[in-house]
Amino acid sequence: MVQSVKQWKSIDEQISLIRERGMIVGDVEQARHFLRRVGYYRLSGYWYPFRQFNAKGERADNFVAGSQFSDVVALYLFDRKLRLLALDAIERIELAIQVEISHLLGRRDPYAHENPDELHGNFTKKKTRKGVTLHIRWLEGFHALVQRSKRKPFVKHNLDKYGRLPIWVAIEVFDFGTMSKLYAGLQIKDKIAIERQFGLNEGKHLQAWLRSLNFLRNTSAHQSRLWNCNVLELSSVPRNMLQLGQLRNSRPFLYFCIMQKILRIICPDSNWGQRFTDLLTAFPEVENNAIQLEDMGVIAGWEKWQLWK
Repeated sequence: MVQSVKQWKSIDEQISLIRERGMIVGDVEQARHFLRRVGYYRLSGYWYPFRQFNAKGERADNFVAGSQFSDVVALYLFDRKLRLLALDAIERIELAIQVEISHLLGRRDPYAHENPDELHGNFTKKKTRKGVTLHIRWLEGFHALVQRSKRKPFVKHNLDKYGRLPIWVAIEVFDFGTMSKLYAGLQIKDKIAIERQFGLNEGKHLQAWLRSLNFLRNTSAHQSRLWNCNVLELSSVPRNMLQLGQLRNSRPFLYFCIMQKILRIICPDSNWGQRFTDLLTAFPEVENNAIQLEDMGVIAGWEKWQLWK
């Protein structure tokens, strides 16, 4: 039967509940602090791997013997640092791609992002089930971003003087999704030209990478669990990237490798890769082995790859 109301529990009642289920709470004040400031429901995503399996192979309410609340906190803090690293890298990648798009398109037409002739036919001519093209849907979203930004001096100036935003100004109001969708709508020759700036040349991989990175960005920006999440926007890698080809594309580690690959081109002096390897080295070690770095998609020997040196 479906209950009409989920029963509310105080912080101390929440602690009592997880203790009843086998969680060791050694530091009650620490537990109170994190349950109040982070929340029971969000933390439950981090103690999920500590739950036992029942006879059907499903997660039960009770915890594996030796599960400690302090380990849950350590995992949460690890994931928080991981999310911040993801946002740091993706922001730099986003800006670099935006500049590449604006430089390439703006050279031909300052308003190429609004000109169907400068974009791929599938983007500008093929209609969706709702009877509009992907380009029209993109323009609707773009114009909504412009309206939200019209009080910004540079937006107001261009709208007042020219009536619209040239591509090199338009990118300043893009969000990551808007940018990645425009990239997907570029002509193949333009995709290849931009991909070459990032060590690719087939005109297809970067488009998928941007979708995957957008998924990780949204996960991180909304403070959702990242370290072992199922990546729903999957990417592949070129055949010549043999090491990356060993990785599971449904797990985040592959996409952190992709971030590092791009960052080494656009920010060659960055210490982002070192900060990432330092963080993975500090992954929480728990006595009952309920969590492992492999759940993130990491494989043995990754730290010896040239990518991370």
